[in-house]
Amino acid sequence: MSEAVSALKGESHAGFATVTEAGLSGMVTLRADLSATATRIALAGQGLKLPGAREIVAGEKGRFTAWMSPDELLVICAYEDAPAVAAGIAHSLHTEHALVTNVSDARARFTIAGTKADQVLMKLCPVDFAALKPGEMRRTRAAQVAAAIWRSGPEELSLVCFRSVAAYVMGLLEVSARPGGELS
Repeated sequence: MSEAVSALKGESHAGFATVTEAGLSGMVTLRADLSATATRIALAGQGLKLPGAREIVAGEKGRFTAWMSPDELLVICAYEDAPAVAAGIAHSLHTEHALVTNVSDARARFTIAGTKADQVLMKLCPVDFAALKPGEMRRTRAAQVAAAIWRSGPEELSLVCFRSVAAYVMGLLEVSARPGGELS
């Protein structure tokens, strides 16, 4: 069995902001009735909290739960924890109409860091970054691909996309972050 590798093996570029492929990240998609008590119990069993609409909330063990749509959540955890998290949630919801899938190997995660990190994504995403609050998750597009973004630190944003377009997204981010490309 070969060892897992991230999409771009941690590739990083420094410009007026630093863009980095964040390495292996555990990601589990849950499609279910988010208002059901069973869903809340299943998440709590994994040290997770149910987020509100367009929120990302921290749970235990460095895990996060992000609202993706009225019936979909994305759980972000350590890569090695994802199979057990998915199995635990699925087991808890085995009598409910729900879909739980480990999508870790189908996604790539990037961080954009620096005082002007917002400017890198302002050129690529139709989002009002001045209004993007900590704890808010946005599904959007980065140029021509689907992406989800959130503030992952005081001067840091995270972006998740499909692994199949990771090199394209890194190219977009790298060009957008080049020195001289600042918006102000």
